[in-house]
Amino acid sequence: MELGERLKQLRDKRGISMYRLTQMTGVSGHHIKGIEEGTRQPTIETLDKLASALGSSLADIFSDDTKIIHVTEEERRLVENYRMVSEEKKSALLNMSDVLNK
Repeated sequence: MELGERLKQLRDKRGISMYRLTQMTGVSGHHIKGIEEGTRQPTIETLDKLASALGSSLADIFSDDTKIIHVTEEERRLVENYRMVSEEKKSALLNMSDVLNK
């Protein structure tokens, strides 16, 4: 599957319109449409923005595996919050997560 087809598939499965994806990422609708149609080649930075907004990773976009795991809004927020805290707090969060899963 081509890159643009894969992005469109992810967007459709998440129920996100092109307009909404534009709002979420700051990437123009014209550019997103061109990527999906295969007439534009995005940068890795742009792909990362799109993947993140779609609750996916770059690996999901480039994977030929048809099984796609979607991240909920809450899961995405947890990851974003985790990425923003200090290493000490990351360690504490991981420990808390381990305790909660026992």
